[in-house]
Amino acid sequence: MQLDIHPEKKLVCIWLTKAESADASTQEQLRPLYDRFRKQKFLVAVFRSGGQDLTDLTSELLRYNRKLFAEREVRAGKESA
Repeated sequence: MQLDIHPEKKLVCIWLTKAESADASTQEQLRPLYDRFRKQKFLVAVFRSGGQDLTDLTSELLRYNRKLFAEREVRAGKESA
């Protein structure tokens, strides 16, 4: 478990591995952290390791964003013509 505290943003990021996410004792360790930081008006975000291939998903996201950008450029070109 990795804990990143950003006091200037009132944000706490908790990073869990797959094993930690599946472990019930980890969930018990998180409860006091939630309470502690909620009392200080912090937002607590928990990031859990996924089960899919990060490289494939990132590649798909980049292709999708590139397609959207190209479509917006075409629309902007048509609107200005």
